[in-house]
Amino acid sequence: MKVIPLGHSNEMTIATTPDMGIAHLGPGASFYSTPAMVAHIEMTAIQSLLPFLDPGEQSVGVRINIAHTAPTPIGMKVTIRTTVQEVDGRRCVFAVEVHNEGGVKIGEGTHERRIIDISRFAGAARP
Repeated sequence: MKVIPLGHSNEMTIATTPDMGIAHLGPGASFYSTPAMVAHIEMTAIQSLLPFLDPGEQSVGVRINIAHTAPTPIGMKVTIRTTVQEVDGRRCVFAVEVHNEGGVKIGEGTHERRIIDISRFAGAARP
């Protein structure tokens, strides 16, 4: 693992699709879901760490503290931004913000990942 600099950030913009929406509000009420937002936050953080990983390393999410603060209709684009705010050994904490294409902040919080050796991790997961 290489040194991960504080302040390093990554950004991803996606168009929301029906499979990213909530369905429990009924017909005509399709909005970007919290589980989809969390998955996109994790993807953005994973991609952010890739340049700093050695062969055989990857990261796993261990904590997420996100507020989903405003609705976004399906079809709108959202931009996810992760910024490294703390690094302690193999632990990396990101500040996270999510905005929709209207410029509305729809989510914010923190996400923590750990850098792991894939083979050791897989071995420890076996019964």
